[in-house]
Amino acid sequence: MISIRLFAATGDAVARLELTDGDAVDAAVLLEGRGAVCVAVDPHDPDRVFAGTFDRGVYRTLDGGRLWESVGEGMADQRVLSIAVSPCDRVDGRSVVYAGTEPSNLYRSEDDGRTWQPSPALTRLPSAPTWSFPPRPWTHHTRWIAPHPRDPATIYVGIELGGVMVTRDRGVTWEDRKPGSQFDAHALATHPAAPNRVYEAAGGGVAISDDAGLTWQPADAGMDRHYTWGIAVDAADPDLWYVSATFGAREAHRSNGDARAILYRKRGDAPWEALGGDGSGLERPLPYMPYALVAPRNRPNTLIAGLQNGDLLLTDDAGERWRRISTGLSELLALSEAAL
Repeated sequence: MISIRLFAATGDAVARLELTDGDAVDAAVLLEGRGAVCVAVDPHDPDRVFAGTFDRGVYRTLDGGRLWESVGEGMADQRVLSIAVSPCDRVDGRSVVYAGTEPSNLYRSEDDGRTWQPSPALTRLPSAPTWSFPPRPWTHHTRWIAPHPRDPATIYVGIELGGVMVTRDRGVTWEDRKPGSQFDAHALATHPAAPNRVYEAAGGGVAISDDAGLTWQPADAGMDRHYTWGIAVDAADPDLWYVSATFGAREAHRSNGDARAILYRKRGDAPWEALGGDGSGLERPLPYMPYALVAPRNRPNTLIAGLQNGDLLLTDDAGERWRRISTGLSELLALSEAAL
């Protein structure tokens, strides 16, 4: 019996991972050779999946991965580094899809990705001339997209490197980055039980907003390394959340097993706790960076971490004990749950 289904982007392909009882995994490699770097499953339809590729635009499947189609009419930028499906914005029975590109832009589709509309106001923000991605300083990209869990008009995007930008009218206008948020935005999260809360993991640390991105506060207490990458919030408890972190970009993206990464857990106002060690089944530090964190819906206290080397780590008691699961993949960049 399949208990959890995930879709993973590997940098080359999309993989469908089916976990049975949390201990075994069946991996089907799909869309090989397309350069998939991000993936998103429709929260209303586990067979409807979108993948962004490094230079080939967006691919879509409507049958759980058996058949994929290239979609993207109206999308001028083909380097798609982030993709998201809105949990609350639906048009003619379809969930609205957003794609983020390099150079930074946000595209919206209301027709299963067949056509896309850009949001030119994003790059007219006052801070836009300062945006830059250090490895390719002549450019930058929309690294993350986090739709509001209840308001279909509000979307948060993280620009690497630029900060967190907010639209409250589906991309017609935008608000620039706010003091207290981090500029090197890597991942954002929202939660339906705290709909106006926004969580940010970034190259300079962690930040949080409790008023839909109007004001931000740093949230780093208890951490000894501040280059954060993955983020996830518990399915039931918006005050229980996790990030992955190391000392800098060089350590995070090493492939030689020397990432020196830590998974951290935070509960409410308490400082961050470093997880692992002491017979927990989780190495501390980890040799490979946890690039993707997923807190499966309807599974409180469960977290899945996807490591750079393709392995998965799973806990079902909020990080006290862990199981390592080999997927057979050589790399893993992103994960999205297909809620069954």
